[in-house]
Amino acid sequence: MTDYKKVYEEWLANPYFDNATKEELRNIADDEKEIKERFYADLEFGTAGLRGIIGAGTNRMNMYTVRKATQGLANYIMSVGAKDKGVAIAYDSRRMSPEFADEAALCLAANGIKAYVFESLRPTPELSFAVRTLKCTAGINITASHNPPEYNGYKVYWEDGAQITPPHDTGIMAEVRKVTDYAAVKTMEKEAAKAAGLYVVIGQEIDDSYMEALKSQVIHWDAIKEVGKDLKIVYSPLHGTGNIPARRVLKELGFENVYVVKEQELPDGEFPTVSYPNPEAEEAFALGLALAKEVDADLVLATDPDADRLGVYVKDTKSGEYRSMTGNMSGCLLEEYELSQRKAAAGLPEDGAVVSTIVSSNMAGVIARAYGLRFIEVLTGFKFIGQQILGFEKSGKGTYLFGFEESYGCLIGTHARDKDAIVATMALCEAAAYYKTQGKTLWDALIDMYEKYGYFKDDVKAITLKGIEGLEKIQQILETLRNEPPTQIGAYKVTSFRDYKKDTVKNLETGEVTATGLPSSNVLYFDLEDDAWLCVRPSGTEPKVKFYYGIKGTSLDDADAKSAALGQKVLDMINEML
Repeated sequence: MTDYKKVYEEWLANPYFDNATKEELRNIADDEKEIKERFYADLEFGTAGLRGIIGAGTNRMNMYTVRKATQGLANYIMSVGAKDKGVAIAYDSRRMSPEFADEAALCLAANGIKAYVFESLRPTPELSFAVRTLKCTAGINITASHNPPEYNGYKVYWEDGAQITPPHDTGIMAEVRKVTDYAAVKTMEKEAAKAAGLYVVIGQEIDDSYMEALKSQVIHWDAIKEVGKDLKIVYSPLHGTGNIPARRVLKELGFENVYVVKEQELPDGEFPTVSYPNPEAEEAFALGLALAKEVDADLVLATDPDADRLGVYVKDTKSGEYRSMTGNMSGCLLEEYELSQRKAAAGLPEDGAVVSTIVSSNMAGVIARAYGLRFIEVLTGFKFIGQQILGFEKSGKGTYLFGFEESYGCLIGTHARDKDAIVATMALCEAAAYYKTQGKTLWDALIDMYEKYGYFKDDVKAITLKGIEGLEKIQQILETLRNEPPTQIGAYKVTSFRDYKKDTVKNLETGEVTATGLPSSNVLYFDLEDDAWLCVRPSGTEPKVKFYYGIKGTSLDDADAKSAALGQKVLDMINEML
């Protein structure tokens, strides 16, 4: 009998596991492959926490794996002497999310750590805000973001409100690995935890404070007052957590014509109207665009289930078409709006900074530098943007003005330390109102921005390689490019080559080698002529290797042609290596 079969039998025999779990496991007794899938490993607690398919087994998301992760977190909190500060817990609309939130809370309570649990589902950025507002030592968010319905996840935040970074991430991971006996994990009854003051329900007070924090970021109340009643906005929460907060903030600002996509309005962990609830996907907007055409909307917005990312379509009045914006487009448009209008209203601080990730558009840096601001690039993951804000706070040097990443996430203000689709929704509608007073649409404003800085276009190609062989192939691709970096990619000469694993940047013209200055990561980056670039990295959540790239054109058509040509060269390069 192999090890995984042994563990399966143990779960069936151990009185610690409940009858529903055992019943589910008995139903797969004849399915060797399924038993192996569920028990060949422990669901890995990585730098982003847990994410997996819901079900019974060590390699699944269930009450036992959630408790085990929480026991590890509790042990770490106690080891750093932060037991007295409490942990905030939020959850989204997915299957088992409220149950997993409670399991985490009751494990913390049994360890003598106070849990502040939201009364009902809330967006990710509000959890980040709650951690800071309640001065907690940590936060737990039960969400699998935009994964398919069978998934759920468990993300850990630290006291600054950002997802865990070194040294806390590795410290927590080590403690979780040490918990090997599920039955040794502590828990207690909910009523007993409440009576002991270790399970505290939170809600409206945090909601109200969060709303005020968002509204404090508004620059043009005048424009909203003037045209807020005329602007037509279609919004979809994609069956997730954004519905109440997004509509509330828009209403309180004075936007009167907000049309919600009825079929996607209510929370539903099955996400019945989409194959997966991702605002990057065209299908997520099918219902919203139909409604937009019906009501002649100015813009169409959709937030993902945990409301940290925002997808956008805007009306181009010249063609009458609704045009989609990538995360880079909406991020740069908001960056230009925030910087230009803050500068006009009160000037920009001398130590102002914009932060973005190495796989986001080169346009972000061009805009920041045009305003005389410092531009900081970080590794992929919004937690690294949060880390920069913390650095500014601790050193007293640097003022955070804007941050975004290409995957449809940005943060305006420092009330949270994660992507915030609610503040992005608010700011984009405000920008639409402001430009409307100038006789322009958001699409017009985007074209103005391109005319000012250049027609930047960015894209990504992803290759899925499943299984152990797939992982080996991904490593092989990276090693080939690392050891034999190309000097020409398509029409572009490579000017420098960055290897973030080796912490080196090599100037191909001079041969000079300098440090990247960022943490070690298995990522390769090629700076190309004329503001073009290519970045290669394995996905952190899926069996994929991603090729991000960007170019600068002289018009929309020119940018499209150059992007397509570079994209084809990237595919050719991948095929040669496969």
